[in-house]
Amino acid sequence: QVQLVESGGALVQAGDSLRLSCVASGEISRLYSMAWFRQGPEKEREFVANIRWSDGGTDYSDSVQGRFTVYRDDDKNTVYLQMNNLKPEDTAIYYCAADFESKTQMPSWYDYWGQGTQVTVSS
Repeated sequence: QVQLVESGGALVQAGDSLRLSCVASGEISRLYSMAWFRQGPEKEREFVANIRWSDGGTDYSDSVQGRFTVYRDDDKNTVYLQMNNLKPEDTAIYYCAADFESKTQMPSWYDYWGQGTQVTVSS
């Protein structure tokens, strides 16, 4: 089991930057990958970015490629999502997720989730 705690969500203006944090605790040694998903109003949960714990390999959705960066701090058991040039369509609840056995873009493959943090981007 792992526990995930997200923070950093805020109300910002279009074009601003924001950094989200996800701190993991529990069976950290079993982590294979961590990911960020988001869910806006009346939308399904969608993939944002993921990172393989062992070597830092990453994937990004087309909608955030070039604007968002996911990275990790092994000593602090923390994954960050740096979001630049935010757009109103980025408004959503952002969730951190973890998996013990794969790196994927499908939410059903992740067993552990944080509580979510709200990001609101005004135009």
